[in-house]
Amino acid sequence: MVLFYPYTMKYRRLTKEQLEELHQEFINFLATQSITGAEWQELKEKQPEVAEQELDVFSDLIWEGVLQKAQYLANTSAKQLYFFKAEETGIRLILVKIEADEDLTSPEGLQWLQENLDTSEVELFTAEKEYVGERNQELFALIEQGAVITDAQWFDALEGFIRT
Repeated sequence: MVLFYPYTMKYRRLTKEQLEELHQEFINFLATQSITGAEWQELKEKQPEVAEQELDVFSDLIWEGVLQKAQYLANTSAKQLYFFKAEETGIRLILVKIEADEDLTSPEGLQWLQENLDTSEVELFTAEKEYVGERNQELFALIEQGAVITDAQWFDALEGFIRT
């Protein structure tokens, strides 16, 4: 029998779709806790609160691993692009803001941006901030606000442009 210990989540539970994609990883997670498939089914039926807790613990482990690897995030809207670089002690931001009648979420808008980056229609801002709390929790907060993990391409390109 599995015992129930109150657990406070650090992040949030993965969505049903995310859990389905991580099905094999979840099986491995249960195996590390000596929970078989049959025991998992019984747990869900007879101790649903314990099963829920297992899902929460698994979700936190997955989020922790993903966030630990994350270095770049982006949050985009039609008129603004936020590019973040997560460093060891803080985070750097490059913000692109336009007033033009373009949509930066479309391929055409991004093409327009590349062609007009050095015009007065495009404003670039930079900022740096030390983490107030734990790095991964701050990155998670950005994700909850709509940011997605990305690669270095845009951040590095804009940083190079700003330096010239």
